[in-house]
Amino acid sequence: MDPRRFLRSSALALAATGALLSGCTTGDSSPSTATSGGPGAGAGDARTAPSAALKPYYAQKLSWRDCGAEGFQCATLKAPLDYAKPTGDSVKLAVARKKATGPGDRIGSLHVNPGGPGGSAVEYLQAYAGIGYPAPVRARYDVVAMDPRGVARSEPIECLDGKGMDQHTQVDQTPDTPLEAARLTDSLKGFAEGCKKRSGRVLPHVSTADAARDMDVLRAVLGDAKLSYVGASYGTFLGATYAELFPARTGRLVLDGAMDPSLSARELNRDQTAGFETAFRSFAQDCVKREDCPLGTTSAADASDRLAEFFADVDAEPVPTGTDRALGESLATTGVLTAMYDEAAWPQLRTALTSAVAGDGAALLGLADTYYERDPDGSYANLMFANAAVNCLDSPPAFTDVAQVEAAVPDFQQASPVFGRNFAWSALNCSYWPSPATGTPHRIEAKGAAPLLVVGTTRDPATPYKWSQSLASQLSSGTLLTYDGDGHTAYGRGSDCIDTAINTYLLEGTVPPDGKRCR
Repeated sequence: MDPRRFLRSSALALAATGALLSGCTTGDSSPSTATSGGPGAGAGDARTAPSAALKPYYAQKLSWRDCGAEGFQCATLKAPLDYAKPTGDSVKLAVARKKATGPGDRIGSLHVNPGGPGGSAVEYLQAYAGIGYPAPVRARYDVVAMDPRGVARSEPIECLDGKGMDQHTQVDQTPDTPLEAARLTDSLKGFAEGCKKRSGRVLPHVSTADAARDMDVLRAVLGDAKLSYVGASYGTFLGATYAELFPARTGRLVLDGAMDPSLSARELNRDQTAGFETAFRSFAQDCVKREDCPLGTTSAADASDRLAEFFADVDAEPVPTGTDRALGESLATTGVLTAMYDEAAWPQLRTALTSAVAGDGAALLGLADTYYERDPDGSYANLMFANAAVNCLDSPPAFTDVAQVEAAVPDFQQASPVFGRNFAWSALNCSYWPSPATGTPHRIEAKGAAPLLVVGTTRDPATPYKWSQSLASQLSSGTLLTYDGDGHTAYGRGSDCIDTAINTYLLEGTVPPDGKRCR
């Protein structure tokens, strides 16, 4: 199974919903005791033992059972619903593992997370990491995954049924009139109200800080003195948060396609807008060299203009798809953005755009459905619901009303003439969230942590390269490894240089020279 399917669906959620990632505690480098479950509330950091109230969770025994493909085992971990009230209700979290195959001495457990937030780590393990990670790594590590609270098999957040989600994804995200703006805000409010109605018990307790504390419980239950981890995209923020909360329990952490926790939601949205513009220019430069390019064969600038014209056309008159869902501007934009995650999808995008321009939007709708994890029966996976729930807790909203968005549109359009309006308006969603944010943007230094490896891709659309540069510089023990290329994240994408450096770190604990570049 290609890992890039997970990275596209998980990370693209950042763009199309506007629920971008940010920090989770206070404005300095110290964990906050004001957030739900802060160390002062009983979780403890690496220099202290768990509180008496948390000891039953840290001492629990997992009952493993065979599941999925041969060699995989699953179990259920219990954690406090609210770390500030650890003797209260609990949550049940899905855990899976593939035990080390040998030869060689077992190093320990290697936790994995594909990003999102909202990507299923268990699915990622079973479909890719547990069978597709390099054999020497799988030989010496038990590869372990836990669906974070609110995600997939771990008491998943639910917000809308399939029909409601269909309607929500078709709402115009680039309103041209007050009426269209009202329809968009009504849809965002309805989405938020649906989450509260269907998942109100867990909704205030699915922050990244909560998930990081769950990871420490699992680390202890598995018998590991330190946590080793590979996180992609949002998974880098989860890993960095763990290192901040538990620096002395932090082992070998690979943070691939990094987030910058110091940026506000608005700054993250705008940076990501520019990231997708960079990725689209790479696509356009390749496209115009080909006879089958539906955006012309003259220049990347002309291709950009033609795509903008296409979006305007389907905004005015949606294209049929052979279903009861026409392809309007919102779904068309999502379809295009989906292909920006991986250059291997560029031929598919050329074909889909060619068909859409000719009046058949089915293929481009199919790309959008891949992103939204919409099944052919009309049901949706939990990804988009969990994505909004986590991100809206992790940081105050980018905008609080329509007027703020309208004022910011020119800035976003400067970052991307094609996608800027869409990104600006979609960033309005957390304004109506029923659970107030518990986190704020801040630098993460993780003083006292072991050497940490940050990996950045120079033309990554979803997590711009400068975010990896920033996180590596913030972390007191961070080292930056650079992949000079296209697409989202770097590990396992075909660069022997990248894979060798990461494998050496995981197996030997040796980081590459800071600033090492690979192709």
